[in-house]
Amino acid sequence: MAQDPDASAAWREQRRAAADAQASAMDRRKAAETERARRIVADFVAAAQERGLAPRSLVARAYSGRGEYRTGLLGWYVRRNRTLAVGVDGEFYILTVPGGLRARLRGAVPPPADPPLVVGAGGRDGESIPLQELLQLRLDAGDNWP
Repeated sequence: MAQDPDASAAWREQRRAAADAQASAMDRRKAAETERARRIVADFVAAAQERGLAPRSLVARAYSGRGEYRTGLLGWYVRRNRTLAVGVDGEFYILTVPGGLRARLRGAVPPPADPPLVVGAGGRDGESIPLQELLQLRLDAGDNWP
C-alpha cells in the first residue's frame, strides 16, 4: 500500500515543528537557570566584599595538569582544587586552559563561563553541589581557603 506523499510531508513538518518547540523551550529554561545562577554569583561577590574576603590573583592550570599560568584576573577560588573561581568582576571562571608556550609567556585568559546552578552535575557521585551551597561554604571559610 502506497503512502500519501502529502501526509508524509505533513507528518515530517509536524515533527520538525515539535522538535523546534522543544529546543526553544530548552533554550528558555537554560537562559532562566543561567540568569538565576548569575544572581547567586553577584550576591556572593557582594557578600565577599562586605565580609572583607581578600581577593587573590587567579591562576589557571593546563588541561594536562602540568603547568600554571597567570591570568590577570582577581577573585576568589570556589573549589579547593582551584579549578573554579568567581572574579571581582562578578563573572564565573573555569580555570583550566590549553596552556603552551604562549600562555607561559603572556599568561592565559580564561573566558567567563555561564555559571551552573549545580556545580559538577553529571560527574561522579559526591562531586556535585548546588552553586548556592558551594558559594556559602566559600564565604563561611573566610580567607582560610586554599
